[in-house]
Amino acid sequence: MEDRKQDTKYRLQAISIAASQSDISKRLDVFVSEKTGITRSQVQKLIKEGVILVNNKAESQNYKVKTNDVITIHKPEEEKEVLIPEAIPIKILYIDEHFVVVDKPAGMVVYPAAGHNRGTLLNALAYHCKKMADVGGPLRPGVVHRLDKDTSGVMVIALDDKAYYDLAEQFKRRTINRKYAAIIYGNIKEDSGEIEMKIGRAVSDRKKMSTQTKRGKEAVTKWKIIKRFGSATLIEAKLRTGRTHQIRVHFSAIGHPVLGDRTYGKKTEVEVKVEGIRKKIIFPRQMLHAETLGFVHPATKEYIEFSSPLPKDMEDCIKKLE
Repeated sequence: MEDRKQDTKYRLQAISIAASQSDISKRLDVFVSEKTGITRSQVQKLIKEGVILVNNKAESQNYKVKTNDVITIHKPEEEKEVLIPEAIPIKILYIDEHFVVVDKPAGMVVYPAAGHNRGTLLNALAYHCKKMADVGGPLRPGVVHRLDKDTSGVMVIALDDKAYYDLAEQFKRRTINRKYAAIIYGNIKEDSGEIEMKIGRAVSDRKKMSTQTKRGKEAVTKWKIIKRFGSATLIEAKLRTGRTHQIRVHFSAIGHPVLGDRTYGKKTEVEVKVEGIRKKIIFPRQMLHAETLGFVHPATKEYIEFSSPLPKDMEDCIKKLE
């Protein structure tokens, strides 16, 4: 008979967290994720495995936290990952002891994950910054929002915990000013508008988001035309909410997907007529750029705003369209 030893996966000392008045009625998985930085899906997995206890008793992920509950977490060794500093050149727009604002290039992943443990923005920041926030998890400290791998533009990352919570609250209250530039497929009729469609996980593919979902969350995108090219349109989009892939999903849903987006709409090329000859323009990546980011400084309480010009690949595509 096989000797069943204790699973070495959970040999780390248990972490105990006491629930306060402000934590009342929070779901157990939400509470633990917020307090530890462990992703909610991983927390749910740990709850099912019985390594997260409430008052030394197993509860479901739906359990509503009560005042003075003591939640004990046996964090697995896999969670003790280290963010490896790498001397990757990055464009820093602003930095102080509280946060850093960067101009993320297209093609760069924000933080390490499966398949991308090196070469990310956070690996670079760990090298360039003297300190990082503690909150947010070992591999994504200070990350209060993110941009997709193939989206370029302005991002803010907190460098201390107080700034993290302050910025996170501003995102939650929807007071952050976020403007994007996008080149979309086709010639949209109106000069401006607002897309209000709920967004949630796609039923057919859980890695994708969709407006055709039963459990969607409110999502609102305001937009206006910057320039028309006939086969394509340059727009400015302003987010009122910040759902995953929001701009990409919304414009795909109205029949004008972001050009170069190989996930939503899959319009990767258009035809233009140059001196009577038809030529194809191929878009190397999704033509989406986070152009402006404005927020209240966590320490000084002054409104500040940062901008990034269109990157060369988008400028080149615009010249070809013209």
